[in-house]
Amino acid sequence: MTLIKSISGIRGTIGGKAGEGLSPLDTVKFVSAYGQWILNRSEVEKVKVVVGRDARISGEMVSQIVIGTLMGMGIDVVNIGLATTPTTEIAVTHEGAQGGIILTASHNPKQWNALKLLNEKGEFLSAADGSKILDAAEKEDFNYADVDDLGAVTERNDYLDIHIKQIIDLPLVNVEAIKAANFKIAIDAVNSVGGIAIPAMLKALGVNDIIELYCEPNGIFPHNPEPLPEHLTEISKVVKEKGAHLGFVVDPDVDRLAIVNEDGSMFGEEYTLVAVSDYILQNKKGNTVSNLSSSRALKDVTLGYGSEYFASAVGEVNVVESMKKNNAVIGGEGNGGVIYPELHYGRDSLVGIALFLTHLANTKGTCSDLRSRYPEYVIAKKKMQLTPEINVDKILVSIKDKFKDHNIIDIDGVKIEFEHGWVHLRKSNTEPIIRIYAESRDVDSANQLADDIINKIETLI
Repeated sequence: MTLIKSISGIRGTIGGKAGEGLSPLDTVKFVSAYGQWILNRSEVEKVKVVVGRDARISGEMVSQIVIGTLMGMGIDVVNIGLATTPTTEIAVTHEGAQGGIILTASHNPKQWNALKLLNEKGEFLSAADGSKILDAAEKEDFNYADVDDLGAVTERNDYLDIHIKQIIDLPLVNVEAIKAANFKIAIDAVNSVGGIAIPAMLKALGVNDIIELYCEPNGIFPHNPEPLPEHLTEISKVVKEKGAHLGFVVDPDVDRLAIVNEDGSMFGEEYTLVAVSDYILQNKKGNTVSNLSSSRALKDVTLGYGSEYFASAVGEVNVVESMKKNNAVIGGEGNGGVIYPELHYGRDSLVGIALFLTHLANTKGTCSDLRSRYPEYVIAKKKMQLTPEINVDKILVSIKDKFKDHNIIDIDGVKIEFEHGWVHLRKSNTEPIIRIYAESRDVDSANQLADDIINKIETLI
């Protein structure tokens, strides 16, 4: 059993003893602390919170506990049921709610679930606010409502339609161009809410030839739900054999988008954001943001348009903060997370699909042709196990000193930039490891960069 508490939410495995996973008792405690935080900062007469969930097996059970607890706090609940993470985020602002909770463990296996917590803007909480909630949960510092002040529940099942309409209405989404391209598209939704949302989005864009893989929202994941190349062999084969123009793959809560080329090869999750940003920058002057562990390709493309690129600390909340600060017109994360602020400040596969298809339709070439337009980089992802006596902060300071003649970014661990690549070292928030990511022009060079740093760390230890 596992329970992981972080600033953006609480995730854990289902089953076992309280305190060792996301048990009903743990769920009540954390939702109560969140509800108290919402009540303390809200000035409205009656507080309202949106609740949405992905399709994982434990979702219905966790949802009932969450909704009942919020009602017990005196908070009204808008239950939107099966919904993507970005749909839930949009529902918060559309409802004028004071917060939202998304019940999803994202790409984690089926035994996991999580409480992802939103503020009144439909955005993930800041580190300071997240810490307050964790502290209140630890101290059980919350009060429940009297019987006459209990919350009420409203059921809404139309927020996917609202979400899709907002995307269709975006000036840079060209439905006519997509219709004219007559795309044939395969999709893999790992039997979660993407199985509802992605076909609906494609049909609204005028795509009628859709090959659906695993689109029944029953929470039984047919393969590892993280949309990485090694997990996408089936859709790769289907795209090629069925003559599809491309394939789309999403994770269980639909905030990460992977793309498969017409020949069955991977477009590359790092390049989802790069391609969408290329299209946005063609039509709109502005800056871009991604996190420190994302590909340099976005920086190259951005500079090519005479705009500025900014790197943020890892984590969606940090990317969003940097996007707002630096007036970014597009941003996100290299895991296939596209954040388009003209719609909302959250990773959103649905708007990613609409913008990518518009871009592809305008280029009038194949998916692999489009991919070949971008700088070629490869990222090597490695890690080192830590023991209690290792002083990670001291190691990072020493590495920083050894490479002081290079450009160093230290807002989140240490990132060292070289002429044709970079290495990023950071301490994991969830495991006793140091993550070492390295990027270069080819696999061998990326691995060499990472291995060189690992050898230096081992020498220091």
